Amino acid sequence: MTKSNLYRQYQKTAKIPYQLYNRRPGTDYGWLEVVTGNMFSGKSEHLIMSYFDILQADRFYVRSAQREGIDVIPRNVKAYKHSADKRYAESSIIAHSGMSIPCTAVDSVDRLVLDILTEDIHVALIDEVQFFQEKSESGQYAIVEAALHLLADKRFIIMAGLDKDFRGLPFGPIADLLAIADAKPYYVSTCAVCGAPATLPQRLIDGKPARYDDPVVLVGAAESYEPRCRSCHQILTDEDSYINKMEDLKAL
Repeated sequence: MTKSNLYRQYQKTAKIPYQLYNRRPGTDYGWLEVVTGNMFSGKSEHLIMSYFDILQADRFYVRSAQREGIDVIPRNVKAYKHSADKRYAESSIIAHSGMSIPCTAVDSVDRLVLDILTEDIHVALIDEVQFFQEKSESGQYAIVEAALHLLADKRFIIMAGLDKDFRGLPFGPIADLLAIADAKPYYVSTCAVCGAPATLPQRLIDGKPARYDDPVVLVGAAESYEPRCRSCHQILTDEDSYINKMEDLKAL
C-alpha cells in the first residue's frame, strides 16, 4: 500500500476526540475575564449576557457531542456578587438597563470560594468585584489568590467591577486582577455634565464633590455617583495637597 493510500486509510479510521477540538473553559482549562470600566457603562450587562451566552453555548455543545456519540454534561454556571451591594436586590444582579439574573450574595472571599467548590461550579460570574478588599496573610488581595487557585483548578471566572475609585485611583484588587486576566473588556460611559466619554466615577455628597480623604467604599446609585470625563471630574482637597500644588505650578 502506498503512502498516500495509508494516509487515506488513516483518515477513514482515525477519529479526533470531540473534546480536543471543542475545549471549554471551566472543564478543560482555566480562564479569567475581568470586565472593567466606568459606572453606567455596561459592565453588568456584559456579565448578564455572558451568563445567557454560556448556557446557550453549552446546549449546542451537548447536542453536537451527542451526535458524535459522546456523552458530555453542561457546565454548572452560577452568578455571585458582594453582599455590600444592596442597591436593587440581594439575590439578583440587575443592570441599569433592567436586565437581571439570579445570584448569590457573599460577604467574603472565603465564602465565595467555598460555595464554588462545594457546588462544583465550572463557570462563576462575579459582579462588583472591587468590594472584595480583604487581604491574606501574605499581604496580597485574597480575591487575587482565590482567582489563581480557581484557574489552576480549571474554572472559568468572569469578574466585573469599577477599575477606578472616586479619586481616579485603582479600585482595590482590580489592578492585580487585570494583571492576571486572560481577557480584559473595557467599557466607557457618557459624562453626565458635558456628554464626553466618561472614565471616572464622580462621588457627590449632598450635591457636592466628595473629599479626597473620604472612605473609598460607599455603595450608592444615581443620588451619590455619576459618570464624569476628566475635565468635569472634581474632588475636594486640602490646601497643602499635591493636586493643589500642581494647580499653583500651572498658574505660574
